[in-house]
Amino acid sequence: MLGTQAMIPAARPIIGDEERAAVDRVMRSGMVAQGPEVAAFEEEFAAQLVGGRTCVAVNSGTSGLHLGLLAAGIGLGDEVIVPSFTFAATANSVALTGATPVFADIEADTFNLDPVSVRAAVTDATAAIMPVHLYGHPADLAGLQGVADEAGLQLFEDAAQAHGARYAGAPVGSFGTFGMFSLYPTKNMTSGEGGMVACEDEEIARGVRLLRNQGMEKQYENELVGLNNRMTDIHAAIGRVQLTKVEAWTAARQANAAWLDANLSGVVVPPVRQGCTHVYHQYTVRLAGASGAERDRVVAALREEHKVGCGVYYPIPNHELVSLARFAPEHELPVTARAAAEVISLPVHPSLSQEDLERIATGVTTVVGAGS
Repeated sequence: MLGTQAMIPAARPIIGDEERAAVDRVMRSGMVAQGPEVAAFEEEFAAQLVGGRTCVAVNSGTSGLHLGLLAAGIGLGDEVIVPSFTFAATANSVALTGATPVFADIEADTFNLDPVSVRAAVTDATAAIMPVHLYGHPADLAGLQGVADEAGLQLFEDAAQAHGARYAGAPVGSFGTFGMFSLYPTKNMTSGEGGMVACEDEEIARGVRLLRNQGMEKQYENELVGLNNRMTDIHAAIGRVQLTKVEAWTAARQANAAWLDANLSGVVVPPVRQGCTHVYHQYTVRLAGASGAERDRVVAALREEHKVGCGVYYPIPNHELVSLARFAPEHELPVTARAAAEVISLPVHPSLSQEDLERIATGVTTVVGAGS
């Protein structure tokens, strides 16, 4: 019977008639580059998701991190402490400024940057700390801000996966010098491709605006060497529609996660720290004590035997990647290493049906039980 069933996808972007109509409206207008749609999207995103902070739209999440770092003055000779257990864009963006990414370990429960490990990584060259709100759960912002304050460092937020997540009642992206949200198709909301930088003050916002537009606010009056990282009005129009839907989608993700919490066995389900709101970009469980090979066999069985699509984010920590290993010679991050071997991200997206949830739970129970 399972052979005839469709695969439950690990992620499913939701693009509807409203998004298509918005794109068509922009195409008919003849103004498809950065224009009024981008400006409106920035204002609406700011009001809804980051407590009114000034937002600047760019063409990708990685661009958002890169330009935010540059606008905050990060460059050659600086060190920025980052997690290794995340997508490579976090460390890449630091390296692209000429600064050095310094890798610290994570907390075993939330998978987020550990303030204790961060404190041990601070040197005279450290300029900033950049946590990732991984999988949609906020990092320990109070603990990390405490380390930053002790050492006189800036705090930046990689909120690529955390649209609508909250820490101590306040939205992520509203704590650091800047916070960056990705708008890639698989994120909790999308603009097709893009990023949004929420800025602490107008000086940072102006810096990001200049950098995204060849270093100029007025045409041909270039003030600095910049890039072309603008968002188009086509992408912004998609993002504006998605913004009206993301709150309901988040509630669906949270309901799906609650059901999985109550019905999964044999795995460690993701905890939520008191005072935090998790938005479940990923629903990531641990196969406690497993080797990477054992975990991979579970993933393969879920896909092949139960048609449950799932992912492993991230099997190779950043400090072990060929591209980034030079920044961390002989570096050991034991909690990161365990997570990289044990994690499995199960479907949690808003398109899941009750039948899908039951198949996920049955598959996990069957496969993990058979391997125990």
